[in-house]
Amino acid sequence: MIDRYLRPIKEKLLLPTAQKVSNYFTPNQISFIAFAFGILSCVLIIINHLYFALSFWLINRIIDGLDGTVARISKRQSDWGGYLDIMLDFIIYALIPISFALNLNLNNSIFLPLSIMLASFYINSASWMYLSALIEKRSGPDLEKNLTSIPMPTGLIEGSETIFLYTLFFLFSNYLNLLFIIVSGLTLIGTFQRIIWAFRNLK
Repeated sequence: MIDRYLRPIKEKLLLPTAQKVSNYFTPNQISFIAFAFGILSCVLIIINHLYFALSFWLINRIIDGLDGTVARISKRQSDWGGYLDIMLDFIIYALIPISFALNLNLNNSIFLPLSIMLASFYINSASWMYLSALIEKRSGPDLEKNLTSIPMPTGLIEGSETIFLYTLFFLFSNYLNLLFIIVSGLTLIGTFQRIIWAFRNLK
């Protein structure tokens, strides 16, 4: 919901670092480095080192934002790079809550809220990915495509909100059942927003 406002700010903040690392790493290499930090965060969640895990999660998100900036300033943008980036992101988005469920210090009752949340992610992914393909096909309205690989229809929960909500998982792990249900509800609201948009614009 607020990504369109934060993306330009993110670009300005990351630009000095991107200019330095672009001489040493390709955008895809940076994507894999971010992914490695995400996996380490998952491992630390499972063994219940949540504050270290939170640090690695935030590093994952910062580096993940860096790959696109490096691609743009070095003229190395590619469809493969955009595809790789989103696939690695989605793997981490799925593994983080699963890792919390596997944390031995947490109650097994978490599996039902986890299932509901992952189901909402599945539905939400279908709502925006296929819609993005249709918008691209129709050369539809400009939806902040300039800083993303594909046009992304706006929804209540986007990248910035996801980072915030996932960070709450680490800080308030005793309330994960509730947090998972809240995230599920917010995600489905965003899905409903896109369905309405599609109904009005794709006839």
